[in-house]
Amino acid sequence: MAASPSPSLDALRAEIRAIERGGPVRAARPVVPFGLPEVDDRLAGGGLAPALHEAAGVSPDAGDDAAATLFLAALAARFSRAAGTGQVLWALARRDLFAPGLAQAGLTPDRLLFAQCGDDAEILAVMEEGVRHGSLAAVIGEVKRADMAAARRLQLAAEEGGTPAFLLRRWRKADAEPLAAPSAACTRWRIGCAPSSPLPYGIDPTEGLGRARWRVALVRQRGGPPHDWLLETPDAEARFALPAPAGDRADLAGGEERRAA
Repeated sequence: MAASPSPSLDALRAEIRAIERGGPVRAARPVVPFGLPEVDDRLAGGGLAPALHEAAGVSPDAGDDAAATLFLAALAARFSRAAGTGQVLWALARRDLFAPGLAQAGLTPDRLLFAQCGDDAEILAVMEEGVRHGSLAAVIGEVKRADMAAARRLQLAAEEGGTPAFLLRRWRKADAEPLAAPSAACTRWRIGCAPSSPLPYGIDPTEGLGRARWRVALVRQRGGPPHDWLLETPDAEARFALPAPAGDRADLAGGEERRAA
C-alpha cells in the first residue's frame, strides 16, 4: 500500500505551483458544505472547494432562471458566513436583481458588492481580478457566453486566490442550452423549479402555499459522479433543506416541517 504524501511535501508542491504562476503562497481555504449529508456525501471532498462552479436554469423560463440565480446566491452566502463577514462581489451587465429575494436566500446587502459591466468579456475580467485578489469570500458573475479559455482562466485564478467563482450561465435562446459546451468548472449545476411542498393536513390552502422546492442536478463534478436532489429553497441563513418524507407529513401540522442544514 502506497504511503500518503506528507504535509511538508504537499506544502512544497503548493509553493512550486505558486512560483510557477508568479503569485504568493496563500493558505488553503477549506471546502464549504451544504450542511446536508445527503448532498455532501455525494460531493467530492464533502463540499464545495474554492474553485470555479457553474449553474444554469433548466429552461429559459423566468422561474428557472431565478432559481439558478438564488441557488448561487445561497452558495456564495454560505462562503461569506464561513468567513465571518466576508464580502461577495457580483458582476453583471444589468442591475435587475431583487435585493429582498437575495436576502431571503441568505445574501444580505451588507455582504454584497455590485460591479456593473458592459458585456460578458468585462464581467469575466472583473471576476478574474476579484477571485485572484483573495480578499473576497466569493465572486459571482452572470454571462451568456464564456468559452473554454475564459473558464480555464477563472479556474486558475480561483485556485490562486483561494476564492470560489460562481458563474451563472444565462440562456441566449431557447435551443442554446447553457451547459452544453465544455468547461473547466469544478462543478456544474442545472436548477429548476419543482412543485412546492404540500400543506400539512388540516391547514386551509388559502392560508398560503408550502415551502418552494427546486430540482437540483449536479450534472458534472471533478472527481465524482453526477447526481440530483429535490431540495427546499434556502432560508435567510442560506440553509438548504430536504423535503419531509411523505409518511411524516400527517404529523407535521403542529411541528417541524423540514430538516434544515
